[in-house]
Amino acid sequence: MNPTDEQTAAADAFRAGDHLALQAGAGTGKTSTLVLLATTTQRRGRYIAFNKSISQHAATRFPSTVACKTAHSLAYAAIGHRYRGRLNGPRQAVWKTGMALGITQAVRIGDRHVTHKALSHAVLRTVTRYCHSADRTLSRHHVPPLRGLEDKDLHTQLAHIVLPFAHKAWADLQRPDDGVVRFDHDHYLKLWALTDPTIEADFLLLDEAQDTNPVLEHVFTAQRAHSQLVMVGDSAQAIYGWRGARDVMTGFDGHTLTLSQSFRFGPSLAEEANRWLTLADAPIRLTGTAAVPTELAPVDRPDAVLCRTNIGAMTEVMAHLGAGYRVGLAGGGEGLRSLATAARDLKEGARTWHPELLLFASWGELQEYAEHDPSGADLKPFVDLIDQYGPEVVLAAVDQLTPETHADVTISTAHRAKGREWARVRIAGDFTRPTDADQPDAKGHPAPGPIDDSEARLAYVAVTRTRNCLDLGGLSWINDHPDGNPAFSPSTACRLRGA
Repeated sequence: MNPTDEQTAAADAFRAGDHLALQAGAGTGKTSTLVLLATTTQRRGRYIAFNKSISQHAATRFPSTVACKTAHSLAYAAIGHRYRGRLNGPRQAVWKTGMALGITQAVRIGDRHVTHKALSHAVLRTVTRYCHSADRTLSRHHVPPLRGLEDKDLHTQLAHIVLPFAHKAWADLQRPDDGVVRFDHDHYLKLWALTDPTIEADFLLLDEAQDTNPVLEHVFTAQRAHSQLVMVGDSAQAIYGWRGARDVMTGFDGHTLTLSQSFRFGPSLAEEANRWLTLADAPIRLTGTAAVPTELAPVDRPDAVLCRTNIGAMTEVMAHLGAGYRVGLAGGGEGLRSLATAARDLKEGARTWHPELLLFASWGELQEYAEHDPSGADLKPFVDLIDQYGPEVVLAAVDQLTPETHADVTISTAHRAKGREWARVRIAGDFTRPTDADQPDAKGHPAPGPIDDSEARLAYVAVTRTRNCLDLGGLSWINDHPDGNPAFSPSTACRLRGA
């Protein structure tokens, strides 16, 4: 490779022995840069990847002096192998695990009837949240929020009931030979982290650092005394905070450098990306490659449609199947299947054990919550979709999905699309504009509400997945939002959108 000035600067800082945080924007060649760093030294290093496929691919590119592993593989070699007899044990219904832990009765919290099955789900999710954290002890803040129990006092009551069983479950998981809770990979990763392990290496390369769980962050940063630390990622792509991930690059005690030259797309797309990077207050701005002809224009036949939510993806799947396309779904259809199955159960008068819906006793109760409770507004498109088509039609649509390699179009959430790219991309309509602010502007016009940082980061991920053509689609509202185009006054923005 012919390194850019930014890549050369990173290599120089690495050779100087600095701890590095390398902010690498979309398409800027972060893996190539890490390989460049590794080839400048004969020291022994480790590359830590997010998943096995990434680490295996990296192993084909890095020199033999660098061992490419996932954090889980390191943990398994150190401690996880002791639990091999419990790993991937037979699956059983969560409520049966709960009963084995002693959860046998329903409780009343506020106006919600919380069954022993719902409590069982809450207990095991509490343990999962603890395992993803850097905390040494399991406590109340690990108990997950449940729809319908968002009030602080109600959550306190829930935690008081859940925590004793969560402690019992965690004690069960520490038994190497047998137990009632199904043992998985995140359990031995947590057990390994609690031993304060030492990773033997002269330098460590942590990929996708912006989405690192606190448990891995703790292990990684603890190696500072004996190993040079290099973390690489894109703070603007930190989109997994809802599942416990944390952007460990921000505030990292080390030399911060950037990779801003994107080789994926051209200048016009870089300009669009920079608009969202500005809104997200990101520490980087991108430059496109002039030789790559990327345009922003309507796309009639996209290679991929990127959605904000699983519910939006379900809507796009239905629309494209109805139009006669062979449709692939990134990540497969099980997420949509579970939502549609949950809807069918509720409509038939049975409870569902879908984590998002398990506190609702009927479809009517969910409809009311989605329509009138502010906490349930994001469920309304799902409720409307099921009311329009019925769960059986949605389930039949999932059965018609085509493997991506043979599909005419891939439907994906923006989260699933992270790390991927297509030639032609359209943004789906569920990336809705912020609601208007409560107070009108000085001229009495409805003032557009502010754009949330997390939504700006997700939009940035979505718009940077294309190489040739981007149809801004559901994000087109940014063109008449004052924060997206400072040249527009709020009143002008209102006129443009017909207010």
